[in-house]
Amino acid sequence: MARGLRTLVVSAFLLIPVSLIFGQSRIDCSALPSRLLKRNVRYCVLIPEGYDSPSNAKRLYPVLYFLHGLGENEQTLFRSGGWDLIQDLRQQNKIGDFLIVTPEGWASFFINSADGKVPYSDFFVREFVPYIEGRYHVQRRKSGRAISGLSMGGYGALRFALAYPEMFSSVSAQSAALITDSPQQLDTAMRSGAQLGRLLAPVFGDPINVPHWRQNDPFVLARENKVRIAKLKIYFNCGKSDEYGFEAGAEALHRQLEVEAVKHEFHLYPGDHSAAYFLSHLGETLEFHWYAFQAAR
Repeated sequence: MARGLRTLVVSAFLLIPVSLIFGQSRIDCSALPSRLLKRNVRYCVLIPEGYDSPSNAKRLYPVLYFLHGLGENEQTLFRSGGWDLIQDLRQQNKIGDFLIVTPEGWASFFINSADGKVPYSDFFVREFVPYIEGRYHVQRRKSGRAISGLSMGGYGALRFALAYPEMFSSVSAQSAALITDSPQQLDTAMRSGAQLGRLLAPVFGDPINVPHWRQNDPFVLARENKVRIAKLKIYFNCGKSDEYGFEAGAEALHRQLEVEAVKHEFHLYPGDHSAAYFLSHLGETLEFHWYAFQAAR
């Protein structure tokens, strides 16, 4: 979604070299042949300065998985201003060293599709995370894993963390695609030809598969798993003028977590669903995860 981000990268995001060197940090991009998805899944990894130093050969880094928005890809974060911002944060000592991993998610919402043809969630949990932990020097425990996302990816990040709180120490989301409409209301939108209905149908079914919807609904997961997520560090924000109305979903989740006494940090800021909004608050989300990594130590 993030319309501004999509506009910025349409021409630039074809394929970048396997490894781009920026100073002593680098971005590795490759693809994982997925047995579950029966296709290659592209990904990029931001590797901090010093990672390849012989003195750090046995060092295990925390890792942040970042999920992109609809219409974007695994390169969006690093090609839309995120790279410079991350470098600045490190130079200012606002964040320390951790890997940022950005998998390709297409329009999957990062969940298993209702028809079972695209088991993305199973791929992520059973193939992708183990693959990253086997290929890179990262911590293989909850305290060293975090997940974040933007728009569709914000939905995916919240859904993963609330469904698998034993996997992640912290979760953040910006302008998450949190939908407060009922499946019945969404079915009506599909029949009317509304854009949202067309986007949801391939993932959630047409008409909406209600049990599948509930199994993946962050609101339902937060309620059912409120004891299990008690120690999960949670942060999310949204623009007050979000074109998709996602601020309503963000506020609803905030109120629900308050009622259920689940600690979290929530901000409703001036702004819309754009690259400018995302980049203006990306720094605080990264700082949030760095503090969570430090606290988990």
